Amino acid sequence: MTTHEKLISLLDQHQARYRVMEHQATGKCEAVAAIRGTQVGQGAKALVCHVKGNGIKQHVLAVLPADQQADLSKVAAAVGGRRASLASPAEVDTLTGCVFGAIPPFSFHPDLQLVVDPLLFERYDEIAFNAGLLEQSVVLNVADYQLICAESASVARIIAD
Repeated sequence: MTTHEKLISLLDQHQARYRVMEHQATGKCEAVAAIRGTQVGQGAKALVCHVKGNGIKQHVLAVLPADQQADLSKVAAAVGGRRASLASPAEVDTLTGCVFGAIPPFSFHPDLQLVVDPLLFERYDEIAFNAGLLEQSVVLNVADYQLICAESASVARIIAD
């Protein structure tokens, strides 16, 4: 199953309120938000990070609003580590089955821990993200995202001040 297929299956299994949109592949948050008809801050940016230190060696999927920057030291602290760096393209592919920019805000790999910044839940009723493919997006009810992630995600402030 592709990441896209896993995502749609997960959303359907939880009877989530969502819609899928097809569009041109674009690498800019602002451009894809305009195509989706959403605000940039509704975008769920998903970064694959490698965390080390304090005996921790963990991959993290850090999810935050697309109009914010991640603070990698906060990402590391969220899982008990000392430092974090962005994963290599090969690690991203192995852990997500996606290219950079197409990663949905869900982890389908047992070695990829999900950490979500709470700001993602606070400003909008819906979040938007690429659906495992650069040319498809999902716009998802934020309460449904919270419910689906409740068991698997850690919620921590990971955005830069």
